[in-house]
Amino acid sequence: MSETMKAYRIVEWEHPPELTEASIPTPGPGEVLVEVAGNGLCHSDVGMALAPAAFMEPLGWRVPFTLGHEVGGHVAELGPGALGFEVGDAVAVISPHSCGHCIWCARGEDNNCDESIVGRGYGIDGGLARYVLVASTRELVKLNGLDPVIAGPLTDAGATSYHAVKRALRRIPPGGSAIVIGAGGLGAYAIQHLLALTSARVVAIDVSIDRLSYATELGAHDTLEGVNDDTTTEVHRLLGGGANAVFDFVGIDSTITHGLQCTSKAGAYALVGAGNGSLRGTLFDKLPRDGEVFSFQAPTIADTLEVIALAESGRLRVDVDVFPLDRVAEAYEKMENGELRGRAVVIPD
Repeated sequence: MSETMKAYRIVEWEHPPELTEASIPTPGPGEVLVEVAGNGLCHSDVGMALAPAAFMEPLGWRVPFTLGHEVGGHVAELGPGALGFEVGDAVAVISPHSCGHCIWCARGEDNNCDESIVGRGYGIDGGLARYVLVASTRELVKLNGLDPVIAGPLTDAGATSYHAVKRALRRIPPGGSAIVIGAGGLGAYAIQHLLALTSARVVAIDVSIDRLSYATELGAHDTLEGVNDDTTTEVHRLLGGGANAVFDFVGIDSTITHGLQCTSKAGAYALVGAGNGSLRGTLFDKLPRDGEVFSFQAPTIADTLEVIALAESGRLRVDVDVFPLDRVAEAYEKMENGELRGRAVVIPD
């Protein structure tokens, strides 16, 4: 095995990532080396590269590191004491890191573990390379026939949207309703999760006709173009008082404002998209009466296991656009420009 590999890395804060050489790691006690089959791209990757050191380094992040946190692949090497897997096993890598022994992990809320602030692709080496080092077998999911190339995006985009839907399930009665704002990426998975887990009428809202057409393909019952006063009026006409749950995968001023206006009494508004939006004015009359508003940053291990199971059962459609590693910059550009229907997945050269 060569001692180095190509990797797409943040080499310096506030500078674009570079395709460069990196050392191939050797797994230590309990660790696992995974040969990457595919790594899904995420919008958060783009912001990381432009972040200042003064913001990132207090979190424990250090450059250089390899981007990529949506990883599927095969076990290449097991460190001493890494049990339960064999070389060659197809695996998906759990997106957030967690310690396994804090109170959050004990509750099954490992996405809130203090150690999750640093992980593969955000602060330490991720999957945009031939190999990625995984801290323990706790962070691996053995695949049962699912192609690891498409499994990677499920660990983040698929599982994050699933966590949001599960969190709001108690607010969605039989025959209820749900709105998905932002029908591409995570929103496309959310539409499918709602159809799999509820009997809700699902309304997709987006500014893109192409993404709304895709939402219809996935099973959305209604689609609305734009996020404005007319959209809100039409939602109330369609649903008779707003939706039981609204999932905002955009998170800008307009989607927050109108998303809350589209949430019914005793409903749930989930802010998932990190668009740096804000809500103007007093809160009391803007929040859903007797309802809830929540946000979060990552799925749990259980979420990922359940999403993988849905995909393996054939109940989850996973569309990907595949790029080789030497075209990773192009893949990010197409993703940012909204030119892709599926999740961008980069495969090593």
